[in-house]
Amino acid sequence: MTLLGAELLALIGTSAAPQTQLVTRRDIRKYSIATGQRQQRYLDGDEAPPMFHVALFWPVLPLSELAANGVAIDPLFPDVPGKRPMAGGLKIDFRLPLRPGDELTATRTLTNIYEKQGSSGSLVFVEVTMRVHNPQGELVLTEKTTRIMK
Repeated sequence: MTLLGAELLALIGTSAAPQTQLVTRRDIRKYSIATGQRQQRYLDGDEAPPMFHVALFWPVLPLSELAANGVAIDPLFPDVPGKRPMAGGLKIDFRLPLRPGDELTATRTLTNIYEKQGSSGSLVFVEVTMRVHNPQGELVLTEKTTRIMK
């Protein structure tokens, strides 16, 4: 029995509204200190270290608007009845360094939904791809997030 009906599969290709954020030297420095970076270019805020972008596009919400697990509800990840979400992986392809003053635009798209049989039953994999561009239209990075519904 498959959990993937036509309605769920029809969501593939759905995109969220693009988000634009400004990279600031202060934010790079704060992130670098908080994550224990050692390279001076990160500590001085001249360049953002890897993973800086992850929280850059997260919404800032009051606690009352977060899911029970403490994270923002992501409308691109559909609910699968009877299944609970688990992290399934994060793959990032960095193309250009992030620097203070960069105005970046991220577009997130639900790119795949598929099912596999595991030892404990059906697993549904949901993939969302985020593409980040600079104002010149250059691809800065691509990030694929996989969520497993178990």
